[in-house]
Amino acid sequence: MSRANPASFREAASRFATGVAVLTALDEHGRVCGMTVNSFVTVSLSPPTVLVSVMPGRMHRAISATSRYCVNVLPDHGRDLSRHFASQPNTGASPDYDIVDGLPRLSGCIAWFACEVTRHVDVSDHTLIIAEVSACDYRDTTPLVFYSSRYHLGPGIPFDR
Repeated sequence: MSRANPASFREAASRFATGVAVLTALDEHGRVCGMTVNSFVTVSLSPPTVLVSVMPGRMHRAISATSRYCVNVLPDHGRDLSRHFASQPNTGASPDYDIVDGLPRLSGCIAWFACEVTRHVDVSDHTLIIAEVSACDYRDTTPLVFYSSRYHLGPGIPFDR
């Protein structure tokens, strides 16, 4: 089987608009850790099931140790928070958390999902972590969107041109 060129694959995949979320979890020492993702997928309504794709590292270890994570969907003004958790830590950033259902939930998120891991599936250099949703909530506001490798203020409104 032939394979797509990785650079072409990345560019083509960037044309799929996604919401931006931050995974949060408590590590084995009870410390909050977080990671920006756009690979959050709803899988089933019955039971409510989601999956995220995570590379090996601190977040993977935290989720593996506790079998729990929280998905926090970011609002349109969440770009700095997204960057903070996407390997561009902002030393001035001080994310505000509430503990909800025993998990750290980012204050101001537009939706959150408390997740209990049911399965891990290793695929290449990532693990798909499948979980049932034990609690969730939302509020109606504009989401942060990622399209063509840039942040957008909701559907079709780029931050920078």
